[in-house]
Amino acid sequence: MIRAHMGSGLGTPDAPPSDLAAEAFLVLRDAFLPRGEGVRYGLREKRNTQDDPFDEHVHLLLTNRLPGGISAVKAPGPLITPDLVVLRPALCNGAPRNQLAVDLTSIVALEVKKLERTAGGAVARASGMDYNTTPPCGTVRVYDREVQPLDIRAFYLFVCQERAGGEYRLSALTLCDGNVLNEDFDYYLSIVGARTKQIGLGTYGDGANRTRPMLIFGNPLGVEQLDRAATLVHFRDDLINVFPQLVLVGTLRRDVAPSGQRTFHCYRARQDVPQGHTQFDLVNPFPTPERDPVTQPRGRFKVDVRPGD
Repeated sequence: MIRAHMGSGLGTPDAPPSDLAAEAFLVLRDAFLPRGEGVRYGLREKRNTQDDPFDEHVHLLLTNRLPGGISAVKAPGPLITPDLVVLRPALCNGAPRNQLAVDLTSIVALEVKKLERTAGGAVARASGMDYNTTPPCGTVRVYDREVQPLDIRAFYLFVCQERAGGEYRLSALTLCDGNVLNEDFDYYLSIVGARTKQIGLGTYGDGANRTRPMLIFGNPLGVEQLDRAATLVHFRDDLINVFPQLVLVGTLRRDVAPSGQRTFHCYRARQDVPQGHTQFDLVNPFPTPERDPVTQPRGRFKVDVRPGD
């Protein structure tokens, strides 16, 4: 069971409920990167490939430190997305589904993406990272207590985790609106839904092909201005009106073919922003390598012989 917080957290006419993504960002920034310096933390040992102690650590931080009336719920098992849901249960119960699909004061999904640094100090996979079998999206599907689909907004927590003796610390953290990465919900559903598996393969008919996609999308920590800092990337430009502890430090824009553009706003904790900071304006900042639509063949095993014809 998730430990309940004291207090309603439902807001008042003068102070309506706050944005849950911003609440989560402030908790995680204070826990991991206060004053821009990584705080050491310990993690239990991994039990298996799918086990992720860091996700568990994030869940406990949010459960213990979010304001009253807000719950953090962890995915009930491995290979389930999203990793976490942050919600105000009192606002969700009875609310229309179409409202919950866009209301960041009621419910939001969090997906955790953990990266490392190369030997040269750069964030690994800066030009695109693996999202395995689930594409990123600004809207994701969860299920209510009646196991009916519930579509909600999603944010992605990107962290760069480094060893610190027998412990760990973060050197970069970005909580990013999923729409920065992809907003095509129909594509998301086409991938996460049921697919046709090829069976009866091979000489003996006991082979199968799961036809499972492996997806690569952008990585905001590959953007120089977002590295080595704790940043919230959000579609709203007015969060400082509700969260005076935040400062708007820049904008991030991405072009949408054929002629559109999406604009997002980057925030940091006020203590992390030096006086006289000049706001940045990033246009298509994600590094993207050249990619061939044809997959590469498997590596070739060369044997040093020269057979005859």
